[in-house]
Amino acid sequence: MKWVFWGAAFLIAYTYVGYVFWLRLRLLCRPRPARRGESTPTVSIAMVVRNEEERLEDKLQNLLSLDYPACQIIVVSDGSSDGTEKILRAQASRLELVLNPDTRGKASCLNDAIKLARGEIVVFTDVRQRIETGALRLLAGNFADPEIGCASGELMLGDPTQGESSQGLSLYWQIEKLVRELEAASGSTVGATGAFYGVRRELLTSVPQGTILDDVYLPMEVVRQGKRTVFDARARAWDTPNLGAEREFSRKVRTLSGNYQLLQLAPWLLTSRNPIRFEFVSHKLLRLAVPFALAALLMASFRLSGAFYRVVLILQLLFYALSALALTRIVKRGILARLGDAAGAFVLLNGAAVVALINFVTGRRAAWTR
Repeated sequence: MKWVFWGAAFLIAYTYVGYVFWLRLRLLCRPRPARRGESTPTVSIAMVVRNEEERLEDKLQNLLSLDYPACQIIVVSDGSSDGTEKILRAQASRLELVLNPDTRGKASCLNDAIKLARGEIVVFTDVRQRIETGALRLLAGNFADPEIGCASGELMLGDPTQGESSQGLSLYWQIEKLVRELEAASGSTVGATGAFYGVRRELLTSVPQGTILDDVYLPMEVVRQGKRTVFDARARAWDTPNLGAEREFSRKVRTLSGNYQLLQLAPWLLTSRNPIRFEFVSHKLLRLAVPFALAALLMASFRLSGAFYRVVLILQLLFYALSALALTRIVKRGILARLGDAAGAFVLLNGAAVVALINFVTGRRAAWTR
């Protein structure tokens, strides 16, 4: 039983701590900073929407006000049934539109946008996030380096006037951004920020029907073609830090289901054809195994005797009690609430990983959501 305990502990520790230390060591030994410049390549902005009448006008004004030479803005409506298409038609002189009468899925709509794109760089964004005025110019500057095939902006969770939140899933996202920064500074990131990322048009491939994580699939295709994918923390987009536990859980289930789906769509990711196979496994796949390692660690702690294992068991039980406090909102303020918020987010994420596996095994599809 001891080998179960230590094996599970090692997997958890490596996934969330060890991989970061390995990246830091690689950065010290082999830094690879992007050679950013002031170039302004032609840009096409692609966005897929479905039933977004409440937020669409603000997003369009945001895109049209970006500090960048005139861009081609392509908006694809995926079978919208509300006032979305009316809003788009009112701006038709400044946009290129594809109004699909039926819902075909985000991947198919992205392919429609890619076919229309004329810019040297195709920038992908979502309707919910607001891009900072100068962010597109900063993002485009990464492509002055011929080694860069994909550049990802930074997603900030919070209010631009008050700064980024550090609670719950926002804390998790800050850790995720640290990993991406380290990956990019010494090689390539595993994926991009779906809210705001750009790819050289010549490197874009067709997105397979039903793909959930286009923001991982397309950047990994860039890496497979010998170019780098980098993360630029200066190019920022803002989003709401907390959409509610139920919606956040559903989003994480969909994202983690997408990681399983990637192995079906692109089995080459686990072969030598993937130049960053080690990073892909460490960053994406091991996180899917963590909830089962957590269960194994708890079970082994119950079975093992000795003071050390008793202490570890008590710490685990306290951790899960804190997460329960957060999820039930019994304690709302103070250090206990902050600790519980972090614990609750961790439990929620790992619970989503279990549901994602069940969906994958049973063949339940995770459709793209608003």
